[in-house]
Amino acid sequence: MSLLLEQLVLTQSQLFLKDVIEGLRLDQKELSSKYFYDAEGDLLFQQIMASEDYYLTRCEEDIFRNKTSELTLAITNRGTLFDLIELGAGDGSKTLFLLKELIDQGEDFDFFPIDISKNILEILGQNLQESLPELSFHLTEGDYFEALREIVTASHKRKVVLFLGSNIGNMSPGESLEFCRHLSDLLSPGDLVIMGFDLRKNPATILRAYSDREGITSKFNLNLLRRINRELGGDFNLSQFEHYQSYDPISGACKSYLVSLSDQKVTIGDQIILFKENEPIYMEVSQKFSPEEIDALAVNSGFSVIANWYDSKKWFVDAIWEVQ
Repeated sequence: MSLLLEQLVLTQSQLFLKDVIEGLRLDQKELSSKYFYDAEGDLLFQQIMASEDYYLTRCEEDIFRNKTSELTLAITNRGTLFDLIELGAGDGSKTLFLLKELIDQGEDFDFFPIDISKNILEILGQNLQESLPELSFHLTEGDYFEALREIVTASHKRKVVLFLGSNIGNMSPGESLEFCRHLSDLLSPGDLVIMGFDLRKNPATILRAYSDREGITSKFNLNLLRRINRELGGDFNLSQFEHYQSYDPISGACKSYLVSLSDQKVTIGDQIILFKENEPIYMEVSQKFSPEEIDALAVNSGFSVIANWYDSKKWFVDAIWEVQ
């Protein structure tokens, strides 16, 4: 390993440790969901997406499978060359439908999948090579905005940005507005964004998706403690923490917690963290939206709404916005 790579790995490890310790020293303990995605976390999340209770992936796949022509037309009807950029690309299972249609239509474009997980990008790269060998793609690991800024600077083509899977829901309302404003500022007038939103629906359906009967979401959350033990020298006893899910149909916030089952002491490196019995660690929010909230988010962050595509159940929507 080169000295530069060693320094980069050390820096990432130091940042991970800093974020964990700072989060667990807050009055309301929390851990950042961006650290869910190591190799085991990626595998567990793929299992979540395939589970019977987790409807989101199937709903958005319904849109990309059955409304591919409309999506393609919205992207290409301006008649100019474009770069297709996906933030949080994951394994690309839904995007493949769109990529294939664009290639079949003879469109000349480059695909830039961005993800924080090197492991999932390697899986995606292999899938793309096998499924679409003619596709020109550039795997990009790292922060969404840093990577997007580099792509925007390097290429003057029109930009089409995908942000799917209701990833926007993993932010508070204030954070999602800030995110969308930043995205609008980085792009140019006429650039497009296609963003996935999980809609408000029967509360029991939503809650079951994040507290699945198979217990995969619980394993997914607990895996972050396992990662802290492995990479940061922690000594979490996973049997002393339990996954708890809540959903507030008034605010639309679906929140994940890990609850301490006893008074206990956890050591991470040379840091000691004390837990009280029944004390929660806030792990993640999965915000649910109304159509009115989605349109307001677009307008308030510098976009105009071009179209909304719904799945057959109208449980999920992919909105296409244009930068003003």
